[in-house]
Amino acid sequence: MTKADLVERAIEQIGPGISKRDAAIVVDAFLEAVKEVLAEGQHIEIRGFGTFKVHNRQPRLARNPRTGAAVPIPSRKVAVFKVSKDLNALVAQGVGE
Repeated sequence: MTKADLVERAIEQIGPGISKRDAAIVVDAFLEAVKEVLAEGQHIEIRGFGTFKVHNRQPRLARNPRTGAAVPIPSRKVAVFKVSKDLNALVAQGVGE
């Protein structure tokens, strides 16, 4: 599913009272809000859907598969998404197939 597909779904859910442009603005605003909050190191919890968080990965030592040489990987921040129990249950049931 692409962002354009999300816009189409929003239009279907809301009905004829919204234009494609307005739906695209709403989708873009949501995605920008998620980006901004994660960039600040905070988390977003959407009940029944999941939680977007920032985790700190510890530095580690990896291996180059070609040479076998040790390669140090520094610590870094990564965005993660944890699925809610409700959404996980829906996926497990195969709703929409």
